[in-house]
Amino acid sequence: MNWGMKNRLSQLIQPDGHCFFLPIDHGYFQGPTTCLERPGETIKPLLPYCDALFVTRGVLRSAVDPAKTKPVILRVSGGASVIGKDLANESITTSIEEIIRLNASAVGISIFVGSDYEHESLTNLSALVNICEDYSIPVMAVTAVGKELEKRNARYLALCCRIAAELGARVVKTYWCEDFDRVTNGCPVPVVMAGGPKCETELEVFEFVYDGMQKGAVGINLGRNIWQNPNPVAMIRSLRSIIHENCTPEEANDLFNSLKDDE
Repeated sequence: MNWGMKNRLSQLIQPDGHCFFLPIDHGYFQGPTTCLERPGETIKPLLPYCDALFVTRGVLRSAVDPAKTKPVILRVSGGASVIGKDLANESITTSIEEIIRLNASAVGISIFVGSDYEHESLTNLSALVNICEDYSIPVMAVTAVGKELEKRNARYLALCCRIAAELGARVVKTYWCEDFDRVTNGCPVPVVMAGGPKCETELEVFEFVYDGMQKGAVGINLGRNIWQNPNPVAMIRSLRSIIHENCTPEEANDLFNSLKDDE
């Protein structure tokens, strides 16, 4: 691995080997998501507690202060919407010139294994890796499932993650599931956990994050379970305590309860 690639990855994965990415890219397929209507205002109090921001170029340019931000993972796939026929029908949306102009530390692209657009999404990933490796920019593959939530099991996600790594992704973002170690054990590159649907309780979030970290994940890429929480700063600080301080779910929940009244 060359110096530039190592340097960019070190901006994302911290010295303890863990990472906390904050995604606000949801609008690229579902429009003005609840609590993300004004993304610049949403992230302002949260940025001190994350390690990187996962964002589209449009929101980055229009809503993120370039002097007061964190390393950027740039969402570079899209072309489908939540009201369209198939969320899996994506293409690469952003040129390498734009990626460099925006000083991205990494880029992110979705793959849809098992969908009608499996081939297109996997060749999109391969093409992006081919381009970005020339400029030492790491690619994060996102193992998306579209609207088919029942696919989130260890066998399927292990397949997706391994294929993404085989095609050259430097990091893989996937969903937590039961037997999550089956996913991480079969993936030779770092795995970060997505949040998925909003959980019912804070403790439920802390429990799956802790379990995933114990079973080989290097970190998380959680959005809705943070900024849709009535106490987002307390939530992000409590999650950070699991990622970077090895706190238990119970300790994180106690921290959340002690912080939430301060917001």
